[in-house]
Amino acid sequence: MLLLAVCAGCSANPLASAPPTIAAATPAVSPPLSRAPAGAVRPLAARAVAAVFDDATRQLAVLVANSVAVVGDPQQPPRVIALPGPASSLVGDGHGTVYLAGRGSYYVTDLSTGHTATVGVPRAQQVEFTAIARRADGKLVLGGADGAVYLLDAPDGGGTAAVASRNSIFARVDALVTQGNTTVVLDRGQTSVTTIGADGRVEQALRAGEGATSLAADPLGVVLATDTRGGQLLVYGVDPLMLRQAYPVRDAPYGLAGSRALAWVAQTGSNMVIGYDLSTGIPVEKVRYPTVQQPNSLAFDDTAGTLYVVSGNGGGVQVIDHAAGTP
Repeated sequence: MLLLAVCAGCSANPLASAPPTIAAATPAVSPPLSRAPAGAVRPLAARAVAAVFDDATRQLAVLVANSVAVVGDPQQPPRVIALPGPASSLVGDGHGTVYLAGRGSYYVTDLSTGHTATVGVPRAQQVEFTAIARRADGKLVLGGADGAVYLLDAPDGGGTAAVASRNSIFARVDALVTQGNTTVVLDRGQTSVTTIGADGRVEQALRAGEGATSLAADPLGVVLATDTRGGQLLVYGVDPLMLRQAYPVRDAPYGLAGSRALAWVAQTGSNMVIGYDLSTGIPVEKVRYPTVQQPNSLAFDDTAGTLYVVSGNGGGVQVIDHAAGTP
């Protein structure tokens, strides 16, 4: 169902005031493990918030509140990079750098050296940034608990990034992903997805099930969403924004990852992860694996075909080689 199609800066926009919301959906509290997780499990005692695989360094970067745990050599424990402050989400450039959303700023971390720089956002010093994404042109997009989405230009020499555009029509920005230079915004309270074009203007918005929680960009050019409350995998095209597929997934689907072969969905209510083929008109289950407890975060290495399942309660990082079933 179409919710809105708005122009940034329209003073008559009825969504200028706080939009009506529902209680945001959350992952299920996973039960104790009943089966051994597939593949190998690397210890990571911290509660992971998010994870991304970096192609250049061949390492997994895991956000754990005030630090980044870098998981690489299986013979070595994860290397921990301390951050200047708490962070809520991260995105990588695939070339050895990750960007993390902080408070009034974002962090830029070099995974090889561990060096981290802080970049401030003008007139947003008190904003709790809750989501971050990187467009194909290299520009960063930040979303905040204030319900605004900030499109940023490159930082100046003084460590401050200029704001190219700011859209404040959301109750809260809970997740951001990009396809090309189009940004997709998830607002859990409105259970909606909204596109923002390359020029920074809001384009279309759609209802996202009964309680959407997570987003992931897929190499096929679509955006994936989990409707955790409604028990669905949702697949959206972004130009224009359109719901292409909706498929039932039981047991509180939450964690997501796209890959060239399959789309991956974690079931937090049963400690399982499922790989779906999206190439036909309906998602087709191809593989499923038992996971670590609380499989909240997923990441995929398309070169090696390795799936990473990261526990949200300290259960470690699960590594499943050749996860799509082809060696």
